[in-house]
Amino acid sequence: MQHCNKLTKQILQAAALLAISLLGAALSAQDGTITSIDEIDIPQSQRPLCFGFRDISDLRALAICDALNVKQNVKARELSEQWIRREPDSPAAQFALSEVLLTIEGNMPRALFHLNRAEELTNYQTLEDAFASGNVQWHYLTLSQLSYVHQLMGDQLSSLAYLDKLNEVYGQDVESFRGWPLIKLKDYEAAKESANRVLQTSENENERARAWNTLCAAELANIRARDNIAACDKAIDEDENISDPSNDNDTVYLSNASEVALSLLQMDKAEEFLDRATRNINPNSVANPWIYKLYLTLNQGRFEEAKDALDRMLIWRESQEPIVNVMNRAEHYLASASFLLLAGYAEDANSLSMTALNQPDRNGSYSADDSQKDSAAALMNMAANMTEYQILSEDISSMDFLESINARITAAQFRIAAWRSGKRAASLFAEFDVLQNRLRPYAPLDVHIPEWLEPEIVSILGTGVMSNALDRARANGAFSLNEGYYFSYRTEIASIQEDDQLILELGARALELLPAEEALLQARILARMGSASLRLDQSDDALNFFEAAYRQDPSIVRRLGISLPVKIQRDASEFSALVESYLEGSPRFHRAETGMILEIKTDPDLSTCLKTPAEEILSCYTASLSENESSKWNAQHMSRTFHSQVFGLGFDISKAQRSILLGSSVILSSQTNRNIQQNRETVLER
Repeated sequence: MQHCNKLTKQILQAAALLAISLLGAALSAQDGTITSIDEIDIPQSQRPLCFGFRDISDLRALAICDALNVKQNVKARELSEQWIRREPDSPAAQFALSEVLLTIEGNMPRALFHLNRAEELTNYQTLEDAFASGNVQWHYLTLSQLSYVHQLMGDQLSSLAYLDKLNEVYGQDVESFRGWPLIKLKDYEAAKESANRVLQTSENENERARAWNTLCAAELANIRARDNIAACDKAIDEDENISDPSNDNDTVYLSNASEVALSLLQMDKAEEFLDRATRNINPNSVANPWIYKLYLTLNQGRFEEAKDALDRMLIWRESQEPIVNVMNRAEHYLASASFLLLAGYAEDANSLSMTALNQPDRNGSYSADDSQKDSAAALMNMAANMTEYQILSEDISSMDFLESINARITAAQFRIAAWRSGKRAASLFAEFDVLQNRLRPYAPLDVHIPEWLEPEIVSILGTGVMSNALDRARANGAFSLNEGYYFSYRTEIASIQEDDQLILELGARALELLPAEEALLQARILARMGSASLRLDQSDDALNFFEAAYRQDPSIVRRLGISLPVKIQRDASEFSALVESYLEGSPRFHRAETGMILEIKTDPDLSTCLKTPAEEILSCYTASLSENESSKWNAQHMSRTFHSQVFGLGFDISKAQRSILLGSSVILSSQTNRNIQQNRETVLER
C-alpha cells in the first residue's frame, strides 16, 4: 500500500503558505507581538510560486525555481552549486541545492547532507527567532523537507521529530502527516488515534483522505481478512470528492483500492481498479499501477497481456519524476524479474533480483519495509539461480565431456548462489509474524511475492518449521477466505517429503478450492501431482497432470527440475539421430513406453516438436541449417533452442531490450519498435 501524498513536503508547504505570511505581518505590529491572525487583512501577493511560497524575493532562488519549472535541470543544478560556492553558509543556498538534488536526481543521501547543513545554519527554537533572522522560509522548508526525506529513507522516528518541531516553532497542524510514519513503525494503535483526531477536527479533504488511508492500512494489518473494510472505502470516497484538478492522488488511491480488493481475493474488482489507475500518467505519484497489472496477469497465465503490461510499466516509469522513480525501484526490478524468469531469461532475472537485494530502497511512501523487500528479492534470486542451473544442465546434455567441464563448474556455482540466497531469505522469514503475514494470500502491507513463487519458502525453511507455521497461521485466520492456498503449501511439503499419495490428496483439495485465476499456482500443483503419479506407476494420470501443468505454465517443468516421460520419434537421417542423442541426455526428458511424443524431423522442415500422447502439438521449433557450421554445431543449436522454446513463454526479447530493464528512464521497446513508440505517445497524451 502506498502513502497518499503527492509529495509530502509540497503539501506541507502549501498548507503553511498563508499561515507564515500572516504571522510575518503580525510580528510587524507596533507592540512587536503576535496578534490574532483573524484581524489581519493581507493583500494577495503577485510574486511567482517558488519552493511553495510567494514571498521569496531572492533572485538566485527565483532563478533556480524558474529553471526547475521549465525542466532546465542542468541549469538549476549549476545555479545551485554556484550559489553554494559563493555563500557556503547560506541556508537558502543549502536548501536550494538539496531541492535540486532531490527533484532532479532523486539523490536522497546528498540532499540530506545539505538539509542537515541548512538546519545547522537555521537552528531557531522560536517563531520570533525565525522571523528575526530573515531566513524564516528557509528554516520552515528545511524542517519540512527533513521530515519528508527521513520518511522516505526509513527513519520514521526522525520524520516524526521534525513534524513535532514544525508544530512547536510554527504552530503548524501536522497531525494528518503523523499517521503514515506510525504505520511504518507498526504502531497501529497510535496511527489510528492520530487519524481519528484528524477526522474529528479537520474538514480539509486532503487531510481527511490521508487519515482514512492510515486507518485503511491499520485495518489491513490484521492477519484475518475482513469482508468489509470501511476505512479503505472512505479513503477512496474522500479522494474522489477533491475538486482541485491538479490533484494526482487518484492513482495512489486506486492502486491501494486494488490492493485491498486483491487481499479479499476479489480478482476482477482489483483489476478494475488497476485499469482505472492506468488511464492517466501522474509523474509525481508514487504508484505505478502497471507493476501490479503485470503481477496479476502473470499469476493468471495471461502472458501476452503481461508482456504488454511490462512495456507499459516502463513507459510509466520513464515519465515519473526521479524522486518517485527511486521509491518504487525494487518493485520495478522484482516485477521485471518475475516476467523474465517465466519467459526463460533466468540470467536477467538473476541480475535484477540481485540488484533489488543489494540496493537500499526508498520506500517511505509504501507500507512495506526493507526486510520485506529483501526477503522477496532473495527468494526470487534463489529461483533465478536454480533456473540458470537447470538451463545450463540442459545445455550440458549437448556438449562433449571436455567441452562440458567449465559448464559443470558454472552450474555448481549457480547452485551455491541459490543456496546462499535461500539462506538469506530464510533468515528474513525466521520471525513468525513476518512469515505468517507472508502466508496470507496477497498479503496487504507487504512487498508482493507472486503466489506461484511463494511455495519455494518451504524448501528454505524446512518442512517441520513450515508445517507448524502453516497450522498456526491457519488458526489465526490467514486462510479464512480460501483454504486452497493452505493446501497448496501442504502439497509442497508432501512433495519435498516424497509422500506421493498425500501429494495427490492434498493437491486435489487445493485445486478444488483455489480461485480459477490462480493459473500458475495450479500449474505447480499439477506438476507435483504428475511427478507423484509417475513414481506410483500411474502413467496415464501422470501424463494428464503434466499436460495440464504445461498448458498453464510452460516454464514449470524446468523450474521444478522435472523429467518428462517421452517416446522419441525421428526420421532416418543422421542429423535427427544426432539431435535425438542430445535430447535423450537432457534432464527434461527420459524414455518411457508410455509418454509424451518427442518428434524430430528434417523433412519438409527441420523441426522438433513436443506432443501429447494423442499427438496434439504442445510446442514446436522449426529451424534452418547454418551452412557455415558443422552438423554437430547445428544439432547442438537445435537442441538448445528447442529447450528455450519449449520451456519458456515464446517471447524473443533481445539482450539490449533486457538490459533496459536495469535502467531508470528508457522503455523496453521504443528504440526497436515504432508501434511501441507510438503507443508511448498515446499513453502520455491520455
